[in-house]
Amino acid sequence: MWVFGQVTKRSALGLGCLLAALCFQAWASERTAERTSPKIEIDLAGVNEEGLRGPPTGLRAVHYEFCIPAGERYATEVLGVDPTLQVLPKSRGRIGCTNRQLLAVGSTHQQGYREVLERLAALPYITRIVESYFE
Repeated sequence: MWVFGQVTKRSALGLGCLLAALCFQAWASERTAERTSPKIEIDLAGVNEEGLRGPPTGLRAVHYEFCIPAGERYATEVLGVDPTLQVLPKSRGRIGCTNRQLLAVGSTHQQGYREVLERLAALPYITRIVESYFE
């Protein structure tokens, strides 16, 4: 067995595998970050495939909100993208919709929630999507 100081061939190989795994993880994280729109201001780390996060005995959906221009056309379009949405014309939300906007509130508890969020963020009239807290 070849030994250089305290490093053996086996431990050098293990270290090489560890470095390769770390590089792959960093690359994968960077690729995920590239696909996430900067308009989505929600921490989706820890949200599982069903759109739930939290401890095993306390999983819950993540709710989000955004503003859309007032008008049936916009409400119909976003509802076509996200069936969990509720459009609330009399509420400004924490996000602070103006009098010329409507508040839309949705949930990650749906199949393909990440793609849904990306499709919403791609709409030019949606400027921010933030987590909604019901207080």
